[in-house]
Amino acid sequence: MASSSSEISLPRPLFALALLYGGMTCTAGVLGSKQVGLGPLAVEAGIFPFLMLVALSSAVAELYGRATADRLVRFGFIPLVTAIVLTWIVIQLPTDAGMWEPAKAAFPIVLGQSARLMVAGVISYGVSMTLNVLIFAKLASAQGRLLAVRGAVASMLSQIVDTMIFITIGFAGVRPIGDLILGQALAKVVLSIVLVPLLITLFVKLAKRWA
Repeated sequence: MASSSSEISLPRPLFALALLYGGMTCTAGVLGSKQVGLGPLAVEAGIFPFLMLVALSSAVAELYGRATADRLVRFGFIPLVTAIVLTWIVIQLPTDAGMWEPAKAAFPIVLGQSARLMVAGVISYGVSMTLNVLIFAKLASAQGRLLAVRGAVASMLSQIVDTMIFITIGFAGVRPIGDLILGQALAKVVLSIVLVPLLITLFVKLAKRWA
């Protein structure tokens, strides 16, 4: 048996935040099949777990440094790609004849995505989340300890980039994308201002309490 001194020590709060982060990478793809109306704004529901990813990566950067947050983002590709591959495999498998009829047709419609959209999702995730951590960390020295402000600014900018990348890759040449980018970006900016500062503050406070 290996001695306890050889074991890798991972802070309990970081372990919990990383578990939640991995879960949100998978959840974002599932919820993204629904369009949500928030007053005059319309946005795909995957933005809610995606903003959780933004807040979690920012909280990790605040607590454990940019390098750790960057590793978290890179490791996020593992559950993201695994979920995409497993979903594709399950859709290809034969359907049980006894399955509820409405669910037979609904399952591939809800969970099935074109290869183009899958690629768009993976690329936009990697670029926007890396950018979020970068901006959040850079603002630390410029704005002191204004955690909520740094989180909101980093989220707004990264989500605008995320929207431009995803919609351009996913829909360019298929439908007009100008208004689509504008509407989605506006919705994400508003949600970044409203939700992200609260989430980051909550995650940081909980992590410090669990430490």
